[in-house]
Amino acid sequence: MFSKSKINEPAPKASDADAAKTTDSTKPAGTDFKATTPKPKPPASVLSSDLLITGNLKTTGDIQVEGQVEGDIRAHLLTVGEGATIKGEVVADDVVVNGRIVGRVRGLKVRLTSTARVEGDIIHKTIAIESGAHFEGSVQRQDDPLSNGAKKMPATATTPAPEAK
Repeated sequence: MFSKSKINEPAPKASDADAAKTTDSTKPAGTDFKATTPKPKPPASVLSSDLLITGNLKTTGDIQVEGQVEGDIRAHLLTVGEGATIKGEVVADDVVVNGRIVGRVRGLKVRLTSTARVEGDIIHKTIAIESGAHFEGSVQRQDDPLSNGAKKMPATATTPAPEAK
């Protein structure tokens, strides 16, 4: 009953076919534009559960810690696994804590899940603490918690620091 009509379809022009053949040869060299796809984001570096690292870690990428780290960590996204322990300062854009951190946490977004255990101060822009999370320390909101000039929490002892000679 219905059939496709070729009335609405334009007929191929001989000049279009000729133009396609000649355009490549008439272009000056180096003017071809090739769209490049952005480099895919590498997967997070995973520190396995049987790994103990003593020392500081610094990356612009993502780290997932399942083992133990005794040192400071600086990353874009830090995920602390349920069985993981970090003893040191953590600085990251996003921090997701499922395990244990003993030390200061600084992040734009900090999330303590129900299995998290944090013993230290948290300096953040936004924070989420799930029911069941264990947290001992103070919480301070800052617009730029990642800056090196983050305020240190006042010490409880009032002994003066020794003078440098």
